[in-house]
Amino acid sequence: MESPERPRPPRGRRTTALIAGAAVLGVLAGAVTGYAVQYQREPTPLPPLAQAELRAPKPVPADGKTTARSLSANRWDRTDGDLRELLVKKPNGASTLQKADWVDLPEYAGSFGAPGHIFEGLVKNGFRRAATVSWWEGTIHVTVTLVQFRDDERLEASKFAADQQQYMGDDDWAGNKGSAIAGTKSGRTWVFDEPERDPGHEPYYRARAVAFRGDVFMDISYDNNGGPVPKKAFEALAKRQLELL
Repeated sequence: MESPERPRPPRGRRTTALIAGAAVLGVLAGAVTGYAVQYQREPTPLPPLAQAELRAPKPVPADGKTTARSLSANRWDRTDGDLRELLVKKPNGASTLQKADWVDLPEYAGSFGAPGHIFEGLVKNGFRRAATVSWWEGTIHVTVTLVQFRDDERLEASKFAADQQQYMGDDDWAGNKGSAIAGTKSGRTWVFDEPERDPGHEPYYRARAVAFRGDVFMDISYDNNGGPVPKKAFEALAKRQLELL
């Protein structure tokens, strides 16, 4: 007796199964016949490549000028070299406050309001190295810093940039949404709405640019104690630095 737990097959299923089986056998027979016919034919030559002769540099023996970069030229990235060389050059006539040089992690973290928190986060998130340069141009003081991360598993540079951009619109900071750096979706500049005012001193006008490209985070501090920040000159500097990356 058939078990009541198993549903009864609908009428006509056996006939349908026989027809389907016959169709499968017909397809298999056609495939075997086609393979046999193809096996008896002479092989057809493939058409020539569009670029029959691909140019590649010829290997040369190593000498005194050989470097790690020349050995892996096809895999080399700009940021794999000396990071200091990617820092933007100061304008003509500006006075150097600090030449392009390395900055260690404790010193960089110390430039933030909560250095211990920043230090711990950078160590955890793959801080690799940092370089900075600064100058005076009249009453304008500029500091440019590049921070490189080990982006082995996550895009830490982009995450750090997003964290820095998140609070810039607050009233305690720029007080506005900022402007996108031309040619990028991730970079932004802020000219602070209000200057810092200390008794006995001239108002201190501030601006900041934050962006990233690849594994490098870019931070520009642009301040003027002689008047409002020249917005176009500041934005041009940020764009020029980002292009160098």
